[in-house]
Amino acid sequence: MKSIKIHDKEFEVSVNSEKIQDAINKIAEKINSELSKKEVVFIGILNGSFMFASDLFKKIDFNCRITFVKVSSYQGTSSSGVVKSLIGINENIKGKTVVVLEDIIDTGETLENIINQLKSYQPEEIKIATFLFKPLAFTKSFKIDYIGLEVPNDFIVGYGLDYNGFGRNHSEIYSLVKS
Repeated sequence: MKSIKIHDKEFEVSVNSEKIQDAINKIAEKINSELSKKEVVFIGILNGSFMFASDLFKKIDFNCRITFVKVSSYQGTSSSGVVKSLIGINENIKGKTVVVLEDIIDTGETLENIINQLKSYQPEEIKIATFLFKPLAFTKSFKIDYIGLEVPNDFIVGYGLDYNGFGRNHSEIYSLVKS
C-alpha cells in the first residue's frame, strides 16, 4: 500500500483519487438538480476546501458565485476547540442561497461557528456541502445537505487536508498509520 511520511508521522492511502472524483460528481449532480433555479453563492472554507471547491465548482452547470473565508481550529492532529475567523466574507449574501464548502466535518465546532456568523448576513438559506464527514466525531445537530464520503474518526491528510501545514498537495487521502 502506498504511504507517505510527513514530519514525524507515517500515512497510508485510504481513499484513492477515483473514489474522490466519484464522490464529487455525486455532490455536483445533487446541487445542480436542487439549486439551479436559485441565486447561489458558494463559500469555501480555507485552507482545506480549496481542492474540493475547485473540483466541485467545475461541475456546477448554472450561474453562481464563489468566495472564500479562512478559519482555523486545528493544531497538530486534533482540534484546538478555538475558532479563529481570519478572513471575512466579501460577497453580498443577503437573500441568497449560500452553500458552505468544507473539506471535512468532524466535531462540527468550526462549522457551527461559521453558520452562526453567516446568519447575521441574512441569506435566504444556508446549505452545507462537505467532502468528508466523520459521523463518529460529530457532536452538533445542524443538517449537512451534501456529503461526499463518510470516513472513520482517523487523522487524515491529502486532497487539501494537512498535518501542520503539509500534505495538502496529494491527490489521494492518507490515514495516519497507528504506531
